[in-house]
Amino acid sequence: MKHKTLAAIFLLFIGTFSTSAQLIFIEAESFENRGGWVIDQQSMDQMGSPYMMAHGLGVPVENARTQIEVAEKGKYRVWVRTRNWVAPWGVSEAPGKFQLLFDSVPLKTLFGTEGAEWHWQDGGTIKLDKGNIEIELHDLTGFNGRCDAIILTKKMGFIPPEETDALADFRDTYLNLPEQPELAGEFDLVVVGGGIAGITSAISAARLGCKVALIQNRPVLGGNNSSEVRVGLSGLIFQEPYPNLGKLVDEIGSVGHWTFWEVKLDPESERSKKNLEIIENNPEKKIHNAGPQSNYGDDKKQKIVEAEENIELFLNTHVFDAEKSGDKIISVTGRDIITGKELIFKGQLFADCTGDGNLGFLAGADFRMGMEDHAETEEPSAPEKDDDLVMGTSVQWYAEKPDKPSSFPECTWAVHFTEETAQHLTRGDWDWETGFYWDQIEDIEYIRDYALRAVFGNWSYLKNKSKEKEKYNEYQLKWVAYIGGKRESRRLLGDVILKEQDLLTRVEYPDASFTTTWTIDLHYPVALKGFNEEPFLSKAKHIKIEPYAVPYRCLYSRNINNLFMAGRNISVTHVALGTVRVMRTTGMMGEVVGMAASLAKKYGTNPRGVYQNHLDDLKLLMEKGVGRNWYE
Repeated sequence: MKHKTLAAIFLLFIGTFSTSAQLIFIEAESFENRGGWVIDQQSMDQMGSPYMMAHGLGVPVENARTQIEVAEKGKYRVWVRTRNWVAPWGVSEAPGKFQLLFDSVPLKTLFGTEGAEWHWQDGGTIKLDKGNIEIELHDLTGFNGRCDAIILTKKMGFIPPEETDALADFRDTYLNLPEQPELAGEFDLVVVGGGIAGITSAISAARLGCKVALIQNRPVLGGNNSSEVRVGLSGLIFQEPYPNLGKLVDEIGSVGHWTFWEVKLDPESERSKKNLEIIENNPEKKIHNAGPQSNYGDDKKQKIVEAEENIELFLNTHVFDAEKSGDKIISVTGRDIITGKELIFKGQLFADCTGDGNLGFLAGADFRMGMEDHAETEEPSAPEKDDDLVMGTSVQWYAEKPDKPSSFPECTWAVHFTEETAQHLTRGDWDWETGFYWDQIEDIEYIRDYALRAVFGNWSYLKNKSKEKEKYNEYQLKWVAYIGGKRESRRLLGDVILKEQDLLTRVEYPDASFTTTWTIDLHYPVALKGFNEEPFLSKAKHIKIEPYAVPYRCLYSRNINNLFMAGRNISVTHVALGTVRVMRTTGMMGEVVGMAASLAKKYGTNPRGVYQNHLDDLKLLMEKGVGRNWYE
């Protein structure tokens, strides 16, 4: 689905004002030309909206521009919704400063300089002539200044609402959108979340005859395996008891995404031989995480999805509401993160592939977060007392050698490092991880921002103060993620909750399906000696397992009767999540979900009904598979 990028700018009369009083409301994410600014929607459920961010790695980004029409000449008060993103850490600086320009003339006010919370910053007044005016966001630092919206009003005493519900009502009133969402369609399966699990769920179901909606709240598919996050695909596919599971994962996976141990395990496979040939000719593809953009195959994924005649793809669409009848979802509503337009998706079946379990949460599905205690699960690795600790979010990065030496600003507002605590690296991999004791959903902006402070602070120290600064003078920061790569948040509960002892003692379930092969890989924060801020690095503890076929009953909700799930939000304990969460494994989950959805459609049943009455049919589909090897 293609999205228009016209600015959502509206001239409206406010009922309590005189008929000559006007308010001009501009959503920053709907600027006609975003320049070097990027759209961040990760915390829109918490702060009310997507916003624009100047992610320039210390170099001011190109201005964002849009046109407005001023209907009446006069003096206007300017309000900008923004925040000083480092204020939560009590620092006095404001690295996210930016200006607002009107026909190339800046306001005197510097925005993004005050307040830890999102708020309306008073920008003073400006005189505007009637007619078309160009507005620009002018970044001053390259360090993640952010702008949500702009208001121009002729009523000098008007103050925009700050409270969440009042602000939401204000947006609804002044965005001038239709009162009712537009119907996007009626579908056999609505898949929410366009990571690897969501892609495979959608394609698998579509190839087996289902009409599918695939909804993704970013401009690209792939989730953690996209160029926005850049995590490689891990886990083995083509495993017993269903060696054709994984063909679809292999089809959509970027060529060259492999690890040495996989090739060692299966050196004679066509896939390994082809990958080795590609790596030999393209050494950069050897980089698994935090590699060049081309390693992650965004375009390839999208082309394969768009080639499926039974799939309608909706990018940049964030699902924020679910309507139910009894214990069954009947529709979900999504908002375009650029235009604000709302769409309603009606479906017979739904799949939560969001990672965070967002759809399940909206629908009232049972879920769990954090670590269960030993008394509850009897797992060898479970703690004596339950805990809020979760595996964290990674913000990866890397630097390259440019043609000439480069400088980098001193970042006194960032995390402070010394020779003992600085990380002498040119690539931050999976272990640059934050947010272990924070809520990975509610606090994601804070978690990501702390990671940015760590990355920029460390790099600034290496470039400006370290004993090896001459060495690092030869490097330039090339890429830093601004979309956090999450590992763990909500886990939706199914008819079976996979536990550590299932994996270790190899409990056989009648509905064994996809096979997990990764170790039980659990991450914990690293405490650096002499480091006084919260951890930003992790360590992994591994428990080796043999390949294990996970029961299908982990892939649907126990209390929402038409809800599947695939990805890191399936029905497992915190400990068991350590093995199933890697993306080749989650991709196989999606293949199974798509197969089960096709059977639910065929027999007029639900996910549980597939297990109870049509398990043999599901086994036949898993034996056959739905993918095509990319090397064929």
